[in-house]
Amino acid sequence: MPSEWIARHDQTIALQGEWTLANYRDIKSALSHHTVTPPARHDAGDEPFSLKAITRLDTAGAVLVIELIGVERAQKVSDWAGELPTEQQALLVRIAEAMEAPLDVEPPSYSRLSQALATVGVNMVALWSQQRQLLAFIGLVMATLFQLIFRPRRWRVTATVAHVQQSGLNAVPIVALLTFMVGAVVAFLGATVLQDFGATVYTIDLVAFSFLREFGVLLAAILLAGRTASAFTAQIGAMKSNEEIDALQAQGLDPIELLVLPRVMSMLISLPMLAFVGMLSGLAGGAMVAALSLDISLTQFINTLQKDVSVTHFLVGLSKAPVFAFVIAVIGCLEGFKVSGSAQSVGAHTTSSVVQSIFMVILIDALAALFFMEMGW
Repeated sequence: MPSEWIARHDQTIALQGEWTLANYRDIKSALSHHTVTPPARHDAGDEPFSLKAITRLDTAGAVLVIELIGVERAQKVSDWAGELPTEQQALLVRIAEAMEAPLDVEPPSYSRLSQALATVGVNMVALWSQQRQLLAFIGLVMATLFQLIFRPRRWRVTATVAHVQQSGLNAVPIVALLTFMVGAVVAFLGATVLQDFGATVYTIDLVAFSFLREFGVLLAAILLAGRTASAFTAQIGAMKSNEEIDALQAQGLDPIELLVLPRVMSMLISLPMLAFVGMLSGLAGGAMVAALSLDISLTQFINTLQKDVSVTHFLVGLSKAPVFAFVIAVIGCLEGFKVSGSAQSVGAHTTSSVVQSIFMVILIDALAALFFMEMGW
């Protein structure tokens, strides 16, 4: 049954015409209508296929030819179809070799040490990329902030006040309760150790130094990292999933100005206030333990604070609050912008923002402690 691409002459099946991608569908249809059963064995002078009438041949057509004549015969095309151009013979041989190769490639096996080192390398590359993104986002936020600082009309005061209420005022009870209990624990442990030396009165100094310099601001920052940074990520991530951020950009509005700066400014206001509340609550917890367990009256507690503890310790602790606040807010907003369109992505980046914020707060606090110690402050 002759056709435009395949014809039968006696015992020979002749392939003819242009076997190219443009004719792939038509050739495939023609082959499906013709039942071609080449003999299993043939002599050198009695080839069942003839390819000399093929005028053009590309990769798609070569695949159809090989499916018709078989992989083994295609690999020996030079023995029985020498009339084909050399380029077409090489194309058939190359594609036949590729079709003969197994598709399922076994993955190479590595030792556990190699896999562990590879995992460490992948994590380090991811960490470096993450830190570069964070630095770039900090630069973008700072540039936008400097552009708006002398333009009061563009300040979003209402949004900032609303975020101050959410991140600051609503967090006062939990911060006060936590620092109060930690202050009581620190005073109790300090008194337990100092009692063996007859120096229980120095429990006041222990509580004062620890909360004014470290625990007050650190506990407040960690609480906000878990409470507020996650909220920022979830809010911006939900907007990203709903394409609301794309809508803002389509209207010519800057998401950094509308979404990030009010949150950053609210954190810069809220965290110093919460740190101050945490310091007072920690001292109150220590004073309660001193009054109930150490027979140290509230008047003696306050007098010892005034005599032994300078304002420098309070200022050192409070000076770290704006840095912590900026880092927490920026990380929370950045992770929100990284969210893709799925709910799983929102949860993953919310968790990541909390972990990163707490890690950065503790790291910066450790570096600040070393700096202040070297400066003698």
